[in-house]
Amino acid sequence: LQLCQPLKAVVSTQSTGEAARGFIRASLGAEKKTTTEETLLERATYLESSNKALKKLVEDLQKRITSMEALVQGGAKVSAAPTKAAAAAAKKVEESDDDDFKFSDDEDEKPAAPKETEMQKMKRLAAEKKAEADKKAKDKKKPVLKSNVILDVKPWDDETDMKELEKAVRGIEMEGLVWGSSKLVEIGFGIKKLQISTCIVDDLVGLYDLEDNVSALEDFVQSVDIASHNKI
Repeated sequence: LQLCQPLKAVVSTQSTGEAARGFIRASLGAEKKTTTEETLLERATYLESSNKALKKLVEDLQKRITSMEALVQGGAKVSAAPTKAAAAAAKKVEESDDDDFKFSDDEDEKPAAPKETEMQKMKRLAAEKKAEADKKAKDKKKPVLKSNVILDVKPWDDETDMKELEKAVRGIEMEGLVWGSSKLVEIGFGIKKLQISTCIVDDLVGLYDLEDNVSALEDFVQSVDIASHNKI
């Protein structure tokens, strides 16, 4: 509204000036009449007053234009001030965020561990050495325990094919079992038994499992006995 008031005044002043100039032109363009000294004096007086009025109008216009420029510049400064203030506030917030991040970094840093004393170092080295020795002892292989076992394998009767019987017995496979020498031993009435030696790993082969596997040969075997069992 303050900007519109000077503009209205300028328009009003311009209208007044235009009316005055129109009157002067009308007076000068009128039919020429016989001019007397009195008429010339009147016209001179009128022109002088009109000139003063125009001069005053020009001065008023200059003042109002100056006032308008001042108002416009003041408005620009007012509008620019919040922008600068907002920029300053944003910068301050950004710096505050940076400070927060720095603070967080400081919090994340762990305090340095206390320096190890000589006694603590000796205890630590002794514990590490003991743990290493225990590990080696644990990893060390135990001695493999073996035994020599002699089995007496009896057939059903004297008609049993002892070669097929021995072949069937030697066909039994177990981890840690090795078959050895064998022989046929007379037990009476023309019947012979198969006496066969084996070498077994004690942790892998159980004697009862071995007996069960031989006894499972029902087509040839009547019974199985352990004749001897000796540790190697």
